Amino acid sequence: MTSSQLPVITIVGPTGTGKSDLAIALAQKLGGEVVNSDALQFYRGMNIGTAKLAPGERGGIEHHLLDIMNVRDEASVAQFQAQAREHFEQIRAHGKVPVMVGGSGLYVRAALDVIDFPPTDRQVRDRLEAEVQEHGDGQVRRRLAEVDPISAARNLDTRRAIRALEVFEISGRAFSSFMPNREYFQPGLQIGLNYERAALHETLAERVRKMDRMGFAEEVAELLGKGLREGKTASRAIGYQQYTDYLDGKMSRADAIEATIIATRKFARRQLTWFNADPRVNWLNPKEPGLLDKALALLNPAHPTS
Repeated sequence: MTSSQLPVITIVGPTGTGKSDLAIALAQKLGGEVVNSDALQFYRGMNIGTAKLAPGERGGIEHHLLDIMNVRDEASVAQFQAQAREHFEQIRAHGKVPVMVGGSGLYVRAALDVIDFPPTDRQVRDRLEAEVQEHGDGQVRRRLAEVDPISAARNLDTRRAIRALEVFEISGRAFSSFMPNREYFQPGLQIGLNYERAALHETLAERVRKMDRMGFAEEVAELLGKGLREGKTASRAIGYQQYTDYLDGKMSRADAIEATIIATRKFARRQLTWFNADPRVNWLNPKEPGLLDKALALLNPAHPTS
Protein backbone atom coordinates (compact mmCIF):
# COMPACT_ATOMS: atom_id res chain seq x y z
CA MET A 1 0.00 0.00 0.00
CA THR A 2 1.18 3.54 -0.74
CA SER A 3 1.16 6.19 1.97
CA SER A 4 -1.98 7.75 0.46
CA GLN A 5 -3.80 4.42 0.73
CA LEU A 6 -2.92 3.81 4.38
CA PRO A 7 -5.52 4.72 7.01
CA VAL A 8 -4.98 7.19 9.82
CA ILE A 9 -3.18 4.99 12.34
CA THR A 10 -4.00 5.66 15.99
CA ILE A 11 -2.29 4.16 19.03
CA VAL A 12 -4.55 4.11 22.10
CA GLY A 13 -4.82 2.43 25.49
CA PRO A 14 -4.01 3.08 29.14
CA THR A 15 -1.16 5.29 30.23
CA GLY A 16 2.18 3.58 30.71
CA THR A 17 1.84 0.98 27.95
CA GLY A 18 4.41 2.37 25.50
CA LYS A 19 2.10 4.06 23.02
CA SER A 20 4.60 6.75 22.05
CA ASP A 21 7.34 4.22 21.33
CA LEU A 22 5.11 2.24 18.98
CA ALA A 23 3.90 5.39 17.24
CA ILE A 24 7.49 6.44 16.54
CA ALA A 25 8.43 2.96 15.33
CA LEU A 26 5.47 2.89 12.93
CA ALA A 27 6.22 6.40 11.67
CA GLN A 28 9.86 5.43 11.04
CA LYS A 29 8.85 2.26 9.22
CA LEU A 30 6.04 3.76 7.12
CA GLY A 31 7.31 7.29 6.55
CA GLY A 32 4.94 9.03 8.91
CA GLU A 33 4.53 11.94 11.27
CA VAL A 34 3.00 11.83 14.74
CA VAL A 35 -0.07 13.79 15.86
CA ASN A 36 -0.54 14.05 19.64
CA SER A 37 -3.98 13.33 21.12
CA ASP A 38 -3.01 13.50 24.81
CA ALA A 39 -4.83 16.62 25.98
CA LEU A 40 -2.30 17.39 28.72
CA GLN A 41 0.66 17.28 26.36
CA PHE A 42 -0.81 20.33 24.61
CA TYR A 43 0.54 22.41 27.50
CA ARG A 44 3.94 24.06 27.48
CA GLY A 45 5.95 23.18 30.56
CA MET A 46 3.88 20.11 31.48
CA ASN A 47 6.65 17.70 30.59
CA ILE A 48 7.64 15.38 33.44
CA GLY A 49 4.09 14.83 34.70
CA THR A 50 2.75 13.93 31.25
CA ALA A 51 5.73 11.77 30.20
CA LYS A 52 6.14 14.03 27.19
CA LEU A 53 9.04 12.94 25.00
CA ALA A 54 11.81 15.51 24.70
CA PRO A 55 12.72 16.49 21.11
CA GLY A 56 15.78 14.25 21.22
CA GLU A 57 13.62 11.26 22.19
CA ARG A 58 11.28 11.48 19.20
CA GLY A 59 13.32 9.32 16.85
CA GLY A 60 13.74 12.05 14.27
CA ILE A 61 9.99 12.02 13.65
CA GLU A 62 8.02 15.25 13.32
CA HIS A 63 5.49 15.59 16.16
CA HIS A 64 2.44 17.86 15.99
CA LEU A 65 0.12 19.40 18.63
CA LEU A 66 2.67 19.37 21.44
CA ASP A 67 3.33 22.54 23.48
CA ILE A 68 0.60 24.58 21.76
CA MET A 69 -1.09 26.09 24.84
CA ASN A 70 -0.19 27.74 28.12
CA VAL A 71 -1.48 26.36 31.40
CA ARG A 72 -4.14 29.04 31.76
CA ASP A 73 -5.85 27.96 28.52
CA GLU A 74 -8.80 25.57 28.50
CA ALA A 75 -8.53 22.65 26.09
CA SER A 76 -11.36 22.32 23.54
CA VAL A 77 -12.29 19.03 21.91
CA ALA A 78 -13.94 20.80 18.99
CA GLN A 79 -10.84 22.92 18.37
CA PHE A 80 -8.65 19.84 18.61
CA GLN A 81 -10.78 18.07 16.02
CA ALA A 82 -10.16 20.84 13.49
CA GLN A 83 -6.44 21.02 14.29
CA ALA A 84 -5.88 17.26 14.13
CA ARG A 85 -7.68 16.89 10.81
CA GLU A 86 -5.76 19.80 9.35
CA HIS A 87 -2.52 18.05 10.32
CA PHE A 88 -3.76 14.79 8.79
CA GLU A 89 -4.26 16.62 5.48
CA GLN A 90 -0.88 18.36 5.65
CA ILE A 91 0.93 15.12 6.42
CA ARG A 92 -0.82 13.42 3.50
CA ALA A 93 0.10 16.34 1.25
CA HIS A 94 3.76 15.67 2.06
CA GLY A 95 3.33 12.05 0.99
CA LYS A 96 3.51 10.76 4.56
CA VAL A 97 1.26 8.79 6.92
CA PRO A 98 -0.49 10.36 9.94
CA VAL A 99 0.10 8.38 13.13
CA MET A 100 -1.95 9.71 16.05
CA VAL A 101 -1.11 8.72 19.61
CA GLY A 102 -2.67 9.45 22.99
CA GLY A 103 -4.97 8.18 25.68
CA SER A 104 -7.53 11.01 25.80
CA GLY A 105 -10.51 9.02 24.57
CA LEU A 106 -12.90 11.78 23.59
CA TYR A 107 -10.15 13.63 21.71
CA VAL A 108 -9.34 10.46 19.78
CA ARG A 109 -12.98 10.00 18.79
CA ALA A 110 -13.26 13.66 17.83
CA ALA A 111 -10.36 13.33 15.40
CA LEU A 112 -11.41 9.99 13.94
CA ASP A 113 -15.20 9.84 13.91
CA VAL A 114 -18.11 11.63 12.29
CA ILE A 115 -19.21 13.66 15.30
CA ASP A 116 -21.49 16.63 15.99
CA PHE A 117 -20.28 18.74 18.89
CA PRO A 118 -22.82 20.13 21.35
CA PRO A 119 -22.97 23.90 21.94
CA THR A 120 -21.29 25.72 24.77
CA ASP A 121 -22.11 28.85 26.76
CA ARG A 122 -19.52 30.24 29.15
CA GLN A 123 -22.10 32.08 31.27
CA VAL A 124 -24.20 28.97 31.81
CA ARG A 125 -21.14 26.94 32.74
CA ASP A 126 -19.87 29.63 35.11
CA ARG A 127 -23.26 29.66 36.86
CA LEU A 128 -23.28 25.87 37.26
CA GLU A 129 -19.68 25.85 38.48
CA ALA A 130 -20.52 28.55 41.05
CA GLU A 131 -23.48 26.47 42.22
CA VAL A 132 -21.24 23.45 42.71
CA GLN A 133 -18.64 25.56 44.49
CA GLU A 134 -21.27 26.79 46.96
CA HIS A 135 -23.49 23.73 47.42
CA GLY A 136 -21.54 20.73 46.11
CA ASP A 137 -22.46 18.76 43.02
CA GLY A 138 -25.49 16.92 44.42
CA GLN A 139 -28.11 19.24 42.89
CA VAL A 140 -26.38 19.25 39.50
CA ARG A 141 -26.25 15.46 39.47
CA ARG A 142 -29.92 15.15 40.46
CA ARG A 143 -31.02 17.49 37.66
CA LEU A 144 -28.80 15.66 35.19
CA ALA A 145 -30.39 12.33 36.19
CA GLU A 146 -33.82 13.81 35.42
CA VAL A 147 -33.00 15.23 31.98
CA ASP A 148 -30.22 12.89 30.79
CA PRO A 149 -30.24 9.58 32.68
CA ILE A 150 -27.84 8.01 30.18
CA SER A 151 -25.11 10.56 30.94
CA ALA A 152 -25.89 10.43 34.66
CA ALA A 153 -25.47 6.65 34.65
CA ARG A 154 -21.95 7.04 33.25
CA ASN A 155 -20.80 8.31 36.65
CA LEU A 156 -19.17 11.37 35.11
CA ASP A 157 -16.74 13.42 37.15
CA THR A 158 -18.05 16.79 38.35
CA ARG A 159 -16.60 18.78 35.44
CA ARG A 160 -18.23 16.51 32.85
CA ALA A 161 -21.53 16.42 34.76
CA ILE A 162 -21.58 20.24 34.64
CA ARG A 163 -20.84 20.12 30.92
CA ALA A 164 -23.68 17.65 30.31
CA LEU A 165 -26.18 19.84 32.18
CA GLU A 166 -24.86 22.93 30.39
CA VAL A 167 -25.58 21.30 27.03
CA PHE A 168 -29.14 20.44 28.05
CA GLU A 169 -29.85 23.96 29.30
CA ILE A 170 -28.57 25.48 26.05
CA SER A 171 -29.98 23.06 23.50
CA GLY A 172 -32.81 21.18 25.19
CA ARG A 173 -31.05 17.98 24.06
CA ALA A 174 -29.43 15.38 26.26
CA PHE A 175 -25.64 15.46 26.10
CA SER A 176 -25.72 11.71 25.41
CA SER A 177 -27.72 12.34 22.21
CA PHE A 178 -24.68 14.03 20.66
CA MET A 179 -22.48 10.93 20.93
CA PRO A 180 -22.07 9.58 17.42
CA ASN A 181 -22.22 6.14 15.93
CA ARG A 182 -18.77 4.60 15.59
CA GLU A 183 -18.12 5.75 12.04
CA TYR A 184 -14.70 6.92 10.84
CA PHE A 185 -14.75 10.19 8.90
CA GLN A 186 -11.95 8.70 6.76
CA PRO A 187 -10.35 5.23 6.86
CA GLY A 188 -8.79 4.57 10.24
CA LEU A 189 -7.00 1.86 12.18
CA GLN A 190 -6.87 1.87 15.96
CA ILE A 191 -4.23 -0.19 17.75
CA GLY A 192 -4.68 -0.60 21.49
CA LEU A 193 -1.86 -1.48 23.89
CA ASN A 194 -2.46 -3.17 27.23
CA TYR A 195 -0.98 -5.86 29.44
CA GLU A 196 -1.55 -7.67 32.71
CA ARG A 197 -3.04 -5.35 35.34
CA ALA A 198 -0.70 -6.05 38.27
CA ALA A 199 2.36 -5.48 36.08
CA LEU A 200 0.87 -2.28 34.67
CA HIS A 201 0.09 -1.02 38.17
CA GLU A 202 3.69 -1.55 39.22
CA THR A 203 4.91 0.20 36.06
CA LEU A 204 2.69 3.19 36.84
CA ALA A 205 3.87 3.34 40.45
CA GLU A 206 7.52 3.33 39.40
CA ARG A 207 6.77 5.94 36.75
CA VAL A 208 5.39 8.31 39.41
CA ARG A 209 8.41 7.71 41.64
CA LYS A 210 10.68 8.42 38.68
CA MET A 211 8.77 11.65 37.96
CA ASP A 212 9.49 12.74 41.52
CA ARG A 213 13.19 11.95 41.15
CA MET A 214 13.32 13.87 37.86
CA GLY A 215 12.17 17.09 39.55
CA PHE A 216 8.40 16.99 39.21
CA ALA A 217 7.88 19.16 42.28
CA GLU A 218 10.09 21.85 40.73
CA GLU A 219 8.15 21.61 37.46
CA VAL A 220 4.85 22.13 39.28
CA ALA A 221 6.29 25.03 41.28
CA GLU A 222 7.40 26.73 38.06
CA LEU A 223 3.99 26.24 36.46
CA LEU A 224 2.22 27.64 39.51
CA GLY A 225 4.16 30.81 38.82
CA LYS A 226 2.75 30.78 35.29
CA GLY A 227 -0.89 30.48 36.32
CA LEU A 228 -1.45 26.74 36.76
CA ARG A 229 -4.09 27.31 39.45
CA GLU A 230 -6.18 29.38 37.04
CA GLY A 231 -6.16 26.76 34.28
CA LYS A 232 -9.51 24.97 33.90
CA THR A 233 -7.90 21.88 32.37
CA ALA A 234 -4.26 21.90 33.43
CA SER A 235 -4.89 22.49 37.15
CA ARG A 236 -6.90 19.26 37.38
CA ALA A 237 -4.20 17.10 35.80
CA ILE A 238 -3.18 14.02 37.74
CA GLY A 239 0.01 14.67 39.66
CA TYR A 240 -0.12 18.42 39.19
CA GLN A 241 -3.12 18.66 41.50
CA GLN A 242 -1.51 16.45 44.16
CA TYR A 243 1.87 18.19 44.00
CA THR A 244 0.17 21.58 44.22
CA ASP A 245 -1.32 20.41 47.52
CA TYR A 246 2.15 19.28 48.60
CA LEU A 247 3.69 22.64 47.73
CA ASP A 248 0.82 24.38 49.55
CA GLY A 249 1.65 22.37 52.68
CA LYS A 250 -1.60 20.38 52.57
CA MET A 251 0.15 17.00 52.37
CA SER A 252 3.60 15.52 52.64
CA ARG A 253 5.72 14.71 49.61
CA ALA A 254 5.30 10.99 50.30
CA ASP A 255 1.53 11.42 50.45
CA ALA A 256 1.59 13.36 47.18
CA ILE A 257 3.49 10.52 45.52
CA GLU A 258 1.06 7.90 46.83
CA ALA A 259 -2.01 9.97 45.91
CA THR A 260 -0.63 10.43 42.39
CA ILE A 261 -0.02 6.67 42.05
CA ILE A 262 -3.59 5.90 43.11
CA ALA A 263 -5.07 8.53 40.80
CA THR A 264 -2.95 7.32 37.88
CA ARG A 265 -4.11 3.72 38.34
CA LYS A 266 -7.74 4.83 38.45
CA PHE A 267 -7.20 6.88 35.29
CA ALA A 268 -5.70 3.87 33.52
CA ARG A 269 -8.81 1.85 34.40
CA ARG A 270 -11.06 4.57 32.99
CA GLN A 271 -9.01 4.68 29.80
CA LEU A 272 -9.27 0.92 29.42
CA THR A 273 -13.04 1.03 29.95
CA TRP A 274 -13.38 3.73 27.28
CA PHE A 275 -11.29 2.03 24.62
CA ASN A 276 -12.66 -1.45 25.39
CA ALA A 277 -16.09 -0.10 24.49
CA ASP A 278 -14.93 0.50 20.90
CA PRO A 279 -14.99 -2.80 18.98
CA ARG A 280 -12.74 -1.30 16.27
CA VAL A 281 -9.69 -1.25 18.56
CA ASN A 282 -7.18 -4.00 17.77
CA TRP A 283 -5.49 -4.96 21.04
CA LEU A 284 -1.83 -5.96 21.29
CA ASN A 285 0.37 -6.81 24.27
CA PRO A 286 3.49 -4.60 24.20
CA LYS A 287 5.30 -7.03 26.50
CA GLU A 288 5.16 -9.82 23.92
CA PRO A 289 7.82 -10.04 21.18
CA GLY A 290 7.19 -8.80 17.66
CA LEU A 291 5.00 -5.80 18.56
CA LEU A 292 5.95 -3.72 15.52
CA ASP A 293 5.45 -6.64 13.13
CA LYS A 294 2.06 -7.39 14.64
CA ALA A 295 1.05 -3.75 14.28
CA LEU A 296 2.20 -3.66 10.66
CA ALA A 297 0.26 -6.87 9.95
CA LEU A 298 -2.94 -5.02 10.87
CA LEU A 299 -2.35 -2.76 7.86
CA ASN A 300 -2.89 -5.66 5.44
CA PRO A 301 -5.30 -4.47 2.71
CA ALA A 302 -7.60 -7.35 3.59
CA HIS A 303 -7.99 -5.97 7.12
CA PRO A 304 -11.16 -3.84 7.55
CA THR A 305 -10.45 -0.19 8.39
CA SER A 306 -13.95 1.28 8.60
